[in-house]
Amino acid sequence: MTVEDTRVEDSRYEAVTSRDARFDGVFFFAVSTTGIYCRPSCPAVTPKRRNVTFYRTAAAAQGAGYRACRRCRPDAVPGSAEWNVRADVVGRAMRLIGDGVVDREGVSGLATRLGYSARQIQRQLNAELGAGPIALARAQRGHTARILLQTTTLQAAEIAFASGFASVRQFNDTIREIYAATPSELRSSRGGRPGAHDGAAGVPLRLAHRGPYAHTAMFDLLAAGALPGVEEVTGPPGRRVYRRTLALPAGPAVAEVHERPGGSWLDCRLHLTDLRDLTTATQRMRRLLDLDADPVAVAERLGSDPLLAPLVAARPGLRVPGTADPHETALRIAAGAHAAELAAVHGEDLPGRGTGPARLFPDAARLTEAGPPAVRALATALVVGDIRLDPGADRGDTERRLSALPGIGAAKAALIRRHALGDPDVLLPGEGAVPPAAAPERWRPWRSYAAAHLAHATPR
Repeated sequence: MTVEDTRVEDSRYEAVTSRDARFDGVFFFAVSTTGIYCRPSCPAVTPKRRNVTFYRTAAAAQGAGYRACRRCRPDAVPGSAEWNVRADVVGRAMRLIGDGVVDREGVSGLATRLGYSARQIQRQLNAELGAGPIALARAQRGHTARILLQTTTLQAAEIAFASGFASVRQFNDTIREIYAATPSELRSSRGGRPGAHDGAAGVPLRLAHRGPYAHTAMFDLLAAGALPGVEEVTGPPGRRVYRRTLALPAGPAVAEVHERPGGSWLDCRLHLTDLRDLTTATQRMRRLLDLDADPVAVAERLGSDPLLAPLVAARPGLRVPGTADPHETALRIAAGAHAAELAAVHGEDLPGRGTGPARLFPDAARLTEAGPPAVRALATALVVGDIRLDPGADRGDTERRLSALPGIGAAKAALIRRHALGDPDVLLPGEGAVPPAAAPERWRPWRSYAAAHLAHATPR
């Protein structure tokens, strides 16, 4: 182990000793004397340093033979903000795995999307994260299964296939290996969790985040941009509920998220056509609400700038809205003021919805000959595959291709990169036009957040 490696591990152990929740999801630690792995903020007695091993992912800890701690539930932590920042193949792969691509398309599908061979992807992920794509997807399936076991009344066989397992036996073996319990034992251990629900009532979730969360600013933005029929925000400030429709791989869905001042999570309920979409729906709502951000790292960088320091102090935990559907977000940006009209005229109604959002925003295929020229050009490019907007897309190349489309231009292309592709380091022309001129460079890699603080400080 190098001197630098030792220094990193020492700093990680300090985070464990202080139970620092800022590092939940950034790394995990395993204890050789108990056979358990935990999140850094685990409230259990701090283990001795010689008994601790650190892992970048839960999958790596599981692969080394450790089971998840039942006390701190390390599988339920926010995702690492690193995967939002990084534009390399590992970062892109992690975003795609989170979206469920391995479950739907296999490792070969993941490799095709990234433009590498399956062997190259396996080697790079193993070298850096200690786990390959199958192990990473398996850990994610185990987490999905635990949620369904503890929040629904579905039979174990239904949960197995809804979670993405190929067989009930594989499901049973994975649950035993990760949690050291049978599915029945895991279900009976839910304790103070909300009561179990059937599929019609939706799946209740707690969407964890790290650090402060500026819920007022986020729900204000969601309310201001809500498309009638597709989204709505109801209720008084501080107790608002955001609802929206989702177009998912196995069928349409409706998600609702409750504003929750304080705390470390947002309450969410997903009404799914097919429970196999649970992982994908969860990840897409996390991206929309920017729940995997690291507000402490953002504040440390931007708060040291004289211009932004008072803005950062005034709004701790300010987030940048991402996307629940990158195609929808991009097409809405292209459409501008015409987005509501496109939804009303070309959207698809959801059957059986009594109240609330009941319309899907039209997909690209419906808009190749509808709406403004910019919408038609973008929709055509998406349909023929000239432009890809999935979580693993190359952000720089995609922005260049978008800029070249008729009616899109540099500003809309940058907005699509920021929101549809979730890039935390995008500054539009004019947003950084403040003295000193070098300030925008000092804001890297969090320029999207700098722009958000400036926007909130500008009177409307």
